[in-house]
Amino acid sequence: MADTVQYKLERMVDELDDLERKGIFTRQEIAEIVKQRRKFEYRLKRPSPLKQDFLAYIDYETQLDSLRRLRKKSVARELEKQGDKRKRRNKKSVSDFAGISRIVEIYRIAVMRFKGDLELWFRYLEFCKDKKNGRMKKVLAQLIRFHPKVPGVWIYAAAWEFDHNLNVSAARALMQNGLRVCPHSEDLWVEYLRMELTYLNKLRERKVALGEEKENVVHDYDMLLDEERRNDDGSNAGTEVSEMKVDLFQEKGLSILQTIYTGAVEAQPSSFGLRKRLLEILEATDLTHSEEMHKEMLSDMKRDFSREPEYWDWLARLEMIDSKSISDMSVTLALPQLQKAIQVYEEALQFVPSPMMFNLYIKFLMDAIAPKGGENDPSKVSSPTEDYISHLLVVYEKADVLGCMTEDLACQYVSFYLQLGRFDEARKLADRLCSGKLSDSEKLWILRASMEIKSFTDDTSAPSKDDFQYVLGLLRSALTKVSISQAEDLWLMALNFFAKQKKYLDKLVEMSLISVAKDGGSDDGFSLSSAIVNFMLQKDGIHKARKTYKRFLALPHPGLALYRSCIELELNLASVGDKDCLANARKLYESALATYGQDVTLWQNYHSMEIKLGTSETANAVCWRARKTLKNSAAFVPAPDLY
Repeated sequence: MADTVQYKLERMVDELDDLERKGIFTRQEIAEIVKQRRKFEYRLKRPSPLKQDFLAYIDYETQLDSLRRLRKKSVARELEKQGDKRKRRNKKSVSDFAGISRIVEIYRIAVMRFKGDLELWFRYLEFCKDKKNGRMKKVLAQLIRFHPKVPGVWIYAAAWEFDHNLNVSAARALMQNGLRVCPHSEDLWVEYLRMELTYLNKLRERKVALGEEKENVVHDYDMLLDEERRNDDGSNAGTEVSEMKVDLFQEKGLSILQTIYTGAVEAQPSSFGLRKRLLEILEATDLTHSEEMHKEMLSDMKRDFSREPEYWDWLARLEMIDSKSISDMSVTLALPQLQKAIQVYEEALQFVPSPMMFNLYIKFLMDAIAPKGGENDPSKVSSPTEDYISHLLVVYEKADVLGCMTEDLACQYVSFYLQLGRFDEARKLADRLCSGKLSDSEKLWILRASMEIKSFTDDTSAPSKDDFQYVLGLLRSALTKVSISQAEDLWLMALNFFAKQKKYLDKLVEMSLISVAKDGGSDDGFSLSSAIVNFMLQKDGIHKARKTYKRFLALPHPGLALYRSCIELELNLASVGDKDCLANARKLYESALATYGQDVTLWQNYHSMEIKLGTSETANAVCWRARKTLKNSAAFVPAPDLY
């Protein structure tokens, strides 16, 4: 290793002598450069050098070369003041090329070691492109050889040939080879079409500028862009070219588009996204007979994607392109485009009567009736939009009749009535849906119960006994169907609603005991038992809370979260000198460790409590037991001894 590094450093002698001779760097600076290069070279010679080692070396050499160029300009200005005879010292020499060559060599070694790192490859290519060192073709060939299945590689190579090397034949060949290797790449097909149309447009502009005759306008589509490097005298520039000449280019462009479109459809017959992108290119290009091609592409899309909800949603929204975007559209106008879009959705329901199709249809209508100013409140829309509201309700009903009413759609349906301020209808609808096919829908039951509780809470008059009984019955139906983890907000809302009704609150606690016994306690996320214990603590004090948590702890699998909550509750009181609370905390720890004996954090917290509130004997006993019980005793880190 040392011999190799020394050999590389010796090869830098001529470069360093040249830098000193020109006065760009001093001897001390050159010594520092050698020191840094030796450090980087040793890093690269390690058995397993890191990518960052190469990048750090490249960054250092890049900054050094930038400094060299600045110093060289400064020296040149000084030489100009001293006379022309000394200018020869500023001519290009070995030091002007050595820095770039060294960076290229570091990149070469790096990409050979990390062949699969595309980011490193493209960084190498960008460097070669920026420095114009003539290595682009070779590096691109290597990259294609190692990554032929990456479409972006072919696109990058073709773009360089087309834009920078001005070699359209090579660019076309790269694109075609890429399509043979990656026929299922949408980006390749789209970029190939754009490249061909861009080339044709360049030729047309050139012919128009030169005013060439009609028969020579498109006589050779395959002419190279190399010809455009030549300096034309431009004597005929500005001469008018007839519309017929331009039409020939438009016809040629349409022929190219048809050819590529046919190949793309054959390669990817099921790609809807590719069809959309090709159609967008057609619409953005001025081509002869493009209307016929446009109709043909739309017809093919309807034939191939008439069973795809995404196609119909795109087709309907296509009708709105000539108008304002839906989010900015004035709802006070019955726009013809909006009516056409609705007709498209209605036709779609005949082909695809699915929940997804209804969801897209409803989303479109909701966007259409949303008022300006960002307020999403249909109850505040102007009168002409009431027709769309009625139509939206009809669509919801149709989804229900056709059996396409999903859980999300049902919740949207009920919520829409609530937004309109039609609470009674929303209540009846939620009752009907919960009694039908969606009787197991957790979201719908939560929405229904929350809606009822909120209605009584917002009412100025106090709820009656029948109201409390009704809500309790509804909660019993809802909470038996909904898992605890999904009903956090509903439980908290119910606790607050029955806070002052001891009879019903006790029944709610009994329901919670049944739910915890059925689902078990939660160690992560929402813990119902902990929430009820904390609620009882705030409402009735420690004795009621202690009585409640003992009932929960008596259940099978009460959950570690409940133990932690109860321990925290007891420790808060023990910290102010209540010895009974300290004894209760110890009992809780012992009970928790009987089930969760391998929980390292639990042992650490227990030991920490004894350090703070117990004695040295009790703390040492807990530490000894933890090390004996834990399988991974090394993970147990005792709290520092305070005695």
